Amino acid sequence: MNTLFFNKIKSLRKQLIIWLFEHSQRIYTSLFKNHESWNLTKNDLLNLPEPTFGRHLGEFLDENNFELIPKVERHDCYHVLCGYNTDVEDEIALQCLCYGNGKRSPYLYGAIILGVTILPDYYTYYYKSYKTGKSANPFHHFDYKKILNISIADFRSVIFPKAELIKLNLYA
Repeated sequence: MNTLFFNKIKSLRKQLIIWLFEHSQRIYTSLFKNHESWNLTKNDLLNLPEPTFGRHLGEFLDENNFELIPKVERHDCYHVLCGYNTDVEDEIALQCLCYGNGKRSPYLYGAIILGVTILPDYYTYYYKSYKTGKSANPFHHFDYKKILNISIADFRSVIFPKAELIKLNLYA
């Protein structure tokens, strides 16, 4: 009985975060993102050669039934580069990794503060993600549209030490 109750509460907390993400995204994009969107589709990315970062981005979008979100395309690039899924706890952990890597934005702060507060069950995961970001070479500043044609394996090997690639299950 207690386990079922606590699982239901955790599920409700995750649903709350999903709702907050969905509703805050439009507002944040319109207020803080004033650069041009990429004007690329998932199919454009899927037509890139197999080993490229862009092709992997297209596959990630396809597997999750997503399209690129205009003006925040880079976020999905972080998922692909770092190997994080789109579960709520992975979204928050990815923000923690980005914070460890030096990225700063109002949205990142909000996601981390709310995520850790509402889902403290994953604190160890969040902290490990932060440490992974600290040990990686900076990657949050790249113009990802310009590097869609590079090898994903080469890109990852430049960003993450070999030990982190193994921990992230990205080492080939």
